[in-house]
Amino acid sequence: SYFPQGECFPCPQEGCPMMGHYADRFAGKLKGVNQKWFLNTAADPPFATWRQKVFIKLSGVKKMRGDINLVFHDTEGNTKEYEIASGVLSQDEVYTKYLDVEINPRNTKQIEFLWNKAVFTLLWARLGAETVNITHGEDGRR
Repeated sequence: SYFPQGECFPCPQEGCPMMGHYADRFAGKLKGVNQKWFLNTAADPPFATWRQKVFIKLSGVKKMRGDINLVFHDTEGNTKEYEIASGVLSQDEVYTKYLDVEINPRNTKQIEFLWNKAVFTLLWARLGAETVNITHGEDGRR
């Protein structure tokens, strides 16, 4: 269960496992027997996804109920929305999530931070993101 928890990202120093025609050239493949390899794909063609690690640190009120989403916009006008956290959100916590984003980082034009509050109070406007870091690619670029 290392893969779903994001513990295989970014790729090890020796590189990402290869798939397809050249898969037999990946040195790690020869190290063990009966190894399992996993691949997350998008639901629609071309099925490509880019694994990204998202860190969000909130600022503002101490605790609030709601959810945090990120919306990825690409240069062709496509958008995809992903939930990062939901429920009681705290200013003291850093929210980390691995996303398999269906928009190529090279074509990403904008990433929008959405804060959806579940309870309407006078305090809601004082909660925002102090930091949003997104790491992608096998070399862990930001």
